[in-house]
Amino acid sequence: MSFNTEVIWVVISFILTLVVFSFLLGDIPFFRFVSAVLIGMTAGYMTIVIIYQVLIARLAVPLLQGSRVALIPLLLSGMLLMKLSPRLSRLGNPSMALLVGVGAAVAVGGAVLGTLFGQVKGALVFVDLARAQKGPTSLLLLVEGIFFLLGTLATLFYFHFSARKVKGKEPQAHWSIRLLSSVGRVFIAITLGAVFAGVITAGLTALVERADFLLGTLLFWVR
Repeated sequence: MSFNTEVIWVVISFILTLVVFSFLLGDIPFFRFVSAVLIGMTAGYMTIVIIYQVLIARLAVPLLQGSRVALIPLLLSGMLLMKLSPRLSRLGNPSMALLVGVGAAVAVGGAVLGTLFGQVKGALVFVDLARAQKGPTSLLLLVEGIFFLLGTLATLFYFHFSARKVKGKEPQAHWSIRLLSSVGRVFIAITLGAVFAGVITAGLTALVERADFLLGTLLFWVR
């Protein structure tokens, strides 16, 4: 292999990977340096993206083209910068309120349309026997639909905390709600276990990839 840019990046990647693995020895200065480099590169990348794809593309260019609509975000941005001054911080409240309101609307809209409706639609697919063929396939689809519907309802009932008042006894939920809550707890535990297993698998995959990179680089230089 000739000494070119590719070799330099391989050496840098090899050294940085070893420094990251040095965290096994403790929080040493080398690991802190790599963490600072990662944070700095991330911040620099985000800054470049904001400058070129937001400030220039969506603000400066429309203003140079004579767009009056671009004056609104320019004014709101200027008002938001007033938050840097304690005396003029009130002028930035409208911009901050707009940011919080739009962010909340996007989050709620995404949760309702993308998650809630998507989950309902996905649960109904399993009980849509009109799409299934007659025979064992239809029966299996019905069993799967009942299982998914039971899991969904039981999980929702797990977060049902209301209870009835009975004279001489502590408030207690109905036995059916307690039963569904117990079933929902099982489904939640299985879900969290699957998520945790996915996270562990992703981490092990990254570890194996880096270990293979280190081993391959060492064998290459030894040869």
